[in-house]
Amino acid sequence: MKVVWLGSDRGALTDWVTQQWVKLTGKRVDLEDTPWLDGPVGKTTGIGRDYFLQLATEQGYVVNSSQGIRGLLTFEDLRGPTFDPEKVHVAVRSFYESTSEYEFESWSEWCGAFKPFGALLALLFSRRLQQLNVPLNSLDTSGGTTSQVLQLRESRTGAVAVTAWIRVLRRTGNVLYAGSYSVVRVPGHPDPCVKVVFPLPNGNAIVIMKPQVDSEGALTISSTGERFGDPGFYFTVHHPGGQVWTRYVRTMRESIRVYPADEPREVRADHTLRIWRRVFLRLHYRLRARSHAESSAA
Repeated sequence: MKVVWLGSDRGALTDWVTQQWVKLTGKRVDLEDTPWLDGPVGKTTGIGRDYFLQLATEQGYVVNSSQGIRGLLTFEDLRGPTFDPEKVHVAVRSFYESTSEYEFESWSEWCGAFKPFGALLALLFSRRLQQLNVPLNSLDTSGGTTSQVLQLRESRTGAVAVTAWIRVLRRTGNVLYAGSYSVVRVPGHPDPCVKVVFPLPNGNAIVIMKPQVDSEGALTISSTGERFGDPGFYFTVHHPGGQVWTRYVRTMRESIRVYPADEPREVRADHTLRIWRRVFLRLHYRLRARSHAESSAA
């Protein structure tokens, strides 16, 4: 598909139109007052698997990508009035706190009339930007998915500034997912929440999810809220002059349930995405620690 290019500041026409929608229907914010909406911002030329390496170079971060265990979260950071991390099953905790050690198998399931919407999204945005290339069918995931966790550390203190998770579909080489993970507090929920940021041209998509644990130790994180300041889905647009606009998309919701499997050091996950309260996509994952996967294969 031919892209109408508006210059390096505005980028592709389709991206620019989306950004104008955010500005017109959303609100202007000051990140000093809403730090939970701050996050990595993408360039107009796209994202791709090397985005966070480029970010590290630009910001002077040290990249930790090949030594030691790297996790997406530390569960103690999620402790709050209604969430006790000690109730989460040890296998689920292990996955989130040592994600770099796990291998993936995944399956996708588009629901009814929504599949053409997924194809249109891929045509207009995902393939070109190399971000959020949601599988359109089981063939896309048949070759497996690579998983890489990067920690970008402050060069002076060694503190982790950004934890990034990059997943690539082996068969197509398309970037399924390039996002940063952190824990934040938002006004609309008493407990700390999981924050995932997907860089996009001149802005990002931010998903803020509240954690819950059931009687079996399974963890569910969900982006369910009703208004600005709640957990949920946010688009942001960053202007070169420093202004930031955001749009809270109440109709878009997702939940991820991670639960222990029958095998040790293995978990399963069910990822459900909804729009207007209707399910449009389900993703299912089998997650195994590499040492266990290798011993099973032998």
